[in-house]
Amino acid sequence: MQIRIVIAASILGAGFIASHAMASEAPAASPAAATPAAVVMPQSVDQAATIAALTQENALLQEKLKALQSCSITSTDLAARNSKRLKEITADVRAQRQSMADFESYVKWMSGHVAGYSKYIQAGSVAARFARVLPIPYAGQASLFTKFVSDAAVSLGATSVSINKYLGTSQQFLNRADALDPNKPNYNQEVSDLVRFADQDLLKGMGDVQERLVTTSQLSTSSLSFLESLNHYVGTTDEYWNKTKALLKSDDKAEKSFLAESTAALRNKAQVFNTKLQFFDSTVKKTSPQIKALVAYDDLVRSMEPKLAKAK
Repeated sequence: MQIRIVIAASILGAGFIASHAMASEAPAASPAAATPAAVVMPQSVDQAATIAALTQENALLQEKLKALQSCSITSTDLAARNSKRLKEITADVRAQRQSMADFESYVKWMSGHVAGYSKYIQAGSVAARFARVLPIPYAGQASLFTKFVSDAAVSLGATSVSINKYLGTSQQFLNRADALDPNKPNYNQEVSDLVRFADQDLLKGMGDVQERLVTTSQLSTSSLSFLESLNHYVGTTDEYWNKTKALLKSDDKAEKSFLAESTAALRNKAQVFNTKLQFFDSTVKKTSPQIKALVAYDDLVRSMEPKLAKAK
């Protein structure tokens, strides 16, 4: 912007000089063509008026140039802006971290929960040899349910790893954001580096957790569907359940109670989990474009101070 201002000033100055020169270099009348004094006076007045008008116009343009100079933005100004936005993002990151503990607790509970009813699936696989149709989702495909339990365990384990990794990344972001100080000599560099960290590490970890949590929510829905169907058939004299409970070799009432309690617990916990997941999703949708905007401003800072890009 400062370059544009200098160019504009040069052009304006040149215009003023050219106009003044044209006015002062008007051809003088020859002695032979001298006119009466009464005719010459208006020419002198017009010339003076022109110079006065040009002088006034130049003064106005000089004022505009000063105004443009006062509006110029430096790399330090942009770094200060990004620093302020980074500190605003920390509020959402801290809110996310509070939810992480609840997500981790739910994932652990789900891992034990899936393992808890795996015995019903195993018994159902044996009973399927005697019953033509299994009265549960994926009827007649007990082997797929066995695979579901195995895949669920792997998925829940990956979710737990993703949560713990994001807790570490987000804490590093918070520490660096809190340490930003405009009085430090390398302030612009620290702001620029943190913007890049937020884009490349924080945002990536945030998205990974979001994806894993959505998968966990889907597992909860599938598990709840299985338990509700199985719980429905426990109270019947269905051939499937009669053969299955014989294989379980446990008290019929206890099994019914366990299934009923497990179904209710999963339904309630899943509702709480999904509510927190919706909040987490909203913070991701809010934070993601904010960080991308910071990167755009940081690109401008680095174009003004190339040494920042080289120092990374």
